[in-house]
Amino acid sequence: MYPTVSEILALPVVRQGAPRVVAGAAGLGGRVRWVHAAEVADIAHLLRGGELVLTTGIALADDAESLTRYVDELAGIGAAGLVVELVRHWSEALPSALAAAAERHGMPLITLSRETRFVAVTEAVVGLIVEAQVAELRAAEQIHETFTALTVAGAEPAEVLREVARTSGLPVVLETLAHDVLAYDTAGGPPGELLTDWARRSRGVAVAERTAYHAVAGWLVTVVGARGNDWGRLVLLCPEPPAHRHVVIAERAASVLAVHRLAAREREGLERHAHRTLLTELLASPTPPSDLVARATGLGVPLENRQLVGVSVRPGAAVPLVPAMATQEVLRDLAEATALAARRARVAALVGIVDDTSVRALLSITPQADTTGILRRLAREIHQAPPRAVPVVLAVGTTVDTVTQARRSLVEAAHVAQAALRSPTVKPFHRLADVRLRGLLHLLADDDRVTAFADRELSTLRSRDAAHGSRLMDTLRQFVDHGGNKSAAAAAAHMSRTAYYQQLARIEQILGVSLADPESVLSLHVALLALDVRPT
Repeated sequence: MYPTVSEILALPVVRQGAPRVVAGAAGLGGRVRWVHAAEVADIAHLLRGGELVLTTGIALADDAESLTRYVDELAGIGAAGLVVELVRHWSEALPSALAAAAERHGMPLITLSRETRFVAVTEAVVGLIVEAQVAELRAAEQIHETFTALTVAGAEPAEVLREVARTSGLPVVLETLAHDVLAYDTAGGPPGELLTDWARRSRGVAVAERTAYHAVAGWLVTVVGARGNDWGRLVLLCPEPPAHRHVVIAERAASVLAVHRLAAREREGLERHAHRTLLTELLASPTPPSDLVARATGLGVPLENRQLVGVSVRPGAAVPLVPAMATQEVLRDLAEATALAARRARVAALVGIVDDTSVRALLSITPQADTTGILRRLAREIHQAPPRAVPVVLAVGTTVDTVTQARRSLVEAAHVAQAALRSPTVKPFHRLADVRLRGLLHLLADDDRVTAFADRELSTLRSRDAAHGSRLMDTLRQFVDHGGNKSAAAAAAHMSRTAYYQQLARIEQILGVSLADPESVLSLHVALLALDVRPT
């Protein structure tokens, strides 16, 4: 906004005075906030910094100490430079002490060898400043109009960053607070150079204010967020200190991005609520409400003459599901990620959170479509962008073709997902056939006969462990998990074979069975699996 010392020296009214830079040439690029004519030696305390001081020198002493102190005080207050007319006090040259002090501070010291009207200089410089201010105001107004239009249009981050790069001419990056890149625009430069080692570079750039320039990195950084919930940073790469309009661009773009996220969350929140209501009604009764099909169609998910597939998406086994607030936050993010994945896979779906463990979805697929191919695309999209770096388990139920059968597919998917948490096999998505016996037991988990069977097989051993603090149940589990291979089970239990065999003999004695009998081992294995899937 403000002219530099060099630009002022190029003004015709200044050039008439035959200006010459005597010292401090390094500061010629400094900005001049104002021009001040002063004929007193102790002027510094009346200044605010950024002034170009004009003087004839008539009030200045000739001794080196006074002249040095005069320049030191001007430099200390941040004066942009000193212009001395060589007419009234000094006529040929300035004292060396004056020039030496100015050079030491890097403050421009300029002489005018001809008499110059200081008032004309002041008017010319003020004209430059006002002209620059008006130009900045016009530019700010244009920036405001541009980014307001983007806000109203609900522009995506990529479009916002494209406009930032166009108006500023600078590369721009939108990152999370964890320094992951969400979007960027190179402003015509190579992306590799912009993003190389980004996370490490970004972690080294910390700013104390919401918008600040980090001179070492050459980054203009502004925090992105609203309602006290900051979630990212917008970074403009500025090799030089940014112009005022660049700051305006960064802050307006950050506002657009914050509003877009709020609107998207609100939109997703309302949509998830509507979807959850329909899914809950589907699961609540074998006979869905008569108007459910019409309501789903109104949400863009037709349920008639379609292939319907129930889906369950839940955090992996390594993700703790407490505390409840953190669980709900993870599930909300997972629901949004699942809905986005469905859109990218081009499949209509009801997506919602209906319990405290998983996200449910009902896919609506046209009769001619390849269901397996769609499920693969959906799984790929979900696994590629899990929220908060959370690993997920994706399970699907049987494909059905009527709304009344949709509940069975949804319930089956949930059971498969629960069973898949303990599955050693990593798959893009799991079906009932993939979890085999464990999946069957999940489907029968609420059956009293299965519960009674497990108790009959193992209650004596469990009581022994509880009474004596032993771990015979763990020993038995290692044995059946390794297919009855005693040596492998002993190694997995980190026990000597002799000690392990003794524990197996004790189990046989307590249960009254032979672990050499395949049917007995099978019964115990099924009982252990039934305990694993028993509702808590």
